[in-house]
Amino acid sequence: MAETLKLLQFGDSVFPVGAFSFSGGLEMAVQHGVVHDRETLQDYVRTVTRLAATGDGVALLAGHRAATAGDLDRIRSADEAVHLRKINEEMRTMSVRMGRKLAEAATRIVGETLLKKRLGESATGAPVTYPVALGVVFADLGVPEEDAFAAHQYGAASTVLSAAIRLMRVDHLDAQSILFAVNEKATDDYRDVRTADLDDMQTFGPHIDVLAGAHQHIHVRMFMS
Repeated sequence: MAETLKLLQFGDSVFPVGAFSFSGGLEMAVQHGVVHDRETLQDYVRTVTRLAATGDGVALLAGHRAATAGDLDRIRSADEAVHLRKINEEMRTMSVRMGRKLAEAATRIVGETLLKKRLGESATGAPVTYPVALGVVFADLGVPEEDAFAAHQYGAASTVLSAAIRLMRVDHLDAQSILFAVNEKATDDYRDVRTADLDDMQTFGPHIDVLAGAHQHIHVRMFMS
């Protein structure tokens, strides 16, 4: 029960890491008509979660396993792999800002962990990133990697859907039904990436990259990505 409660707390979509400030590229997708109804929104969310699984999800599992082994060097390598693959400035900012906030929050809530040590050294090297920090936190809390991966996928989807409620004509029940449908794919995604290593990380989503790149140049916007 204690592990489940820790998973619920740190995997909560309203955990204070600033996820509400980002739309995962949805704001620009709506503005350009790429996403315009419930069906296209669900397709977009599924694309986001699939990319989250094959990219950041691999790093999360690497971070979790490294923390379980007490290997700070491997945690650092996972952070570096995430940071180098964020070719868009806003997406890179999102990962680093949320990662730092999670590390700071976990240090205050949990206390002395590998994540605290990683945060302390990050000023002179690769920054702490959100997926790796989440994997490390859950490893320190004794939460299995499958559950950590599930929380990460849930967060990727809920971030976009939370933004959708403010950007589109969808209500909370529409968002929840999409979330329910997309979550059905999480087990398959985990099976696909559980044997992957950092060199296998795939972040190929050119349409989202183009939208994200255009977003950083607009003057009036609601979200930071």
